[in-house]
Amino acid sequence: MGRAGRNPTISDVAELAGVSVPTVSRVLTGAAKVSPAKRELVEAAIAELNYRPSAAARVLVSRKSQTIAVIAGNTSRYGYAETIRGIEIAARAEGYTVMITVVESADDDEVDRAVSAVQMQTLAGIVVLKFDPAGVAALHRLGTDVPVIALSGTREAGVPQAVLDEAAAAEELTEYLLGLGHRTVHHVRVPPSRRVDGRTSGWKRALRKADAPVPAIHDATWDPLSGVPIGRALAADPEVTAVFCGNDEIAMGVMRGITEAGRRVPEDVSVAGFDDHPLAELWSPPLTTVKQDFAGLGTRGFQLLLESMNDEGARRYSSERPKISFRSSTAPPRA
Repeated sequence: MGRAGRNPTISDVAELAGVSVPTVSRVLTGAAKVSPAKRELVEAAIAELNYRPSAAARVLVSRKSQTIAVIAGNTSRYGYAETIRGIEIAARAEGYTVMITVVESADDDEVDRAVSAVQMQTLAGIVVLKFDPAGVAALHRLGTDVPVIALSGTREAGVPQAVLDEAAAAEELTEYLLGLGHRTVHHVRVPPSRRVDGRTSGWKRALRKADAPVPAIHDATWDPLSGVPIGRALAADPEVTAVFCGNDEIAMGVMRGITEAGRRVPEDVSVAGFDDHPLAELWSPPLTTVKQDFAGLGTRGFQLLLESMNDEGARRYSSERPKISFRSSTAPPRA
């Protein structure tokens, strides 16, 4: 502790090390060379005092903000929360603070409010979760004053971004269901970020490659209960034997609707989801799904942002293909 039991300051470090405050600043920021002897004295004083520079002090000394903003359409849904967690862990390891701003809809006034709230801050960079129309709208309303990285499931030209290749994963999952012997695969879609999202386009591509019928899409909301009436409607059609849902929560609702209508999963209808929600493995029957590393997406996104903030010849793109978790909610159709 510093004098009189207070937290130590940069002046306390300078006094203990026997150097000037600017010398301590240069050691902390690396902005200029310091002799090895003086650096050793300063580092020893920092360790002895357990000195931790405040974020405000770092900005004043280095002229660089240590805060990044995250713009998200939601913070409670599984994928959003896990992605933000990955960003926060990676940012904290590099000494950055994360500020989160929620944009609740793609309405112009709401987007302007969220973007203005971010732009009023002194920031090192911005990460946008481009998972929904609100995130897309906010991304394209931001200026270029600070580095911006987008995180999404679909690549968009001209935007630096980290991506989970949802289209490739959805195509693989649909091919798996067709490979079990199902004539076609029905699709229950969650609200897309744009007109067509990667999950839907991958499903459709697999059906067309296999020359299988492409059924009409069923649209759910983000509410898992919206899947229940869709499940009942699907169960009423004896030709339906396989269903691919846009996320696991909707898949759970669809499964409930199917069973309420008197059909069984997977004996009568196979159901697959997307995301690998923590409850997917505990559901009955355990849900076949696509495992998305959302926390890893957040980490990869922050690394792209960090490279851009540090002018390190920043990459503009990072992609990872999710993997399928095969469980017992899917099976070959009955003869």
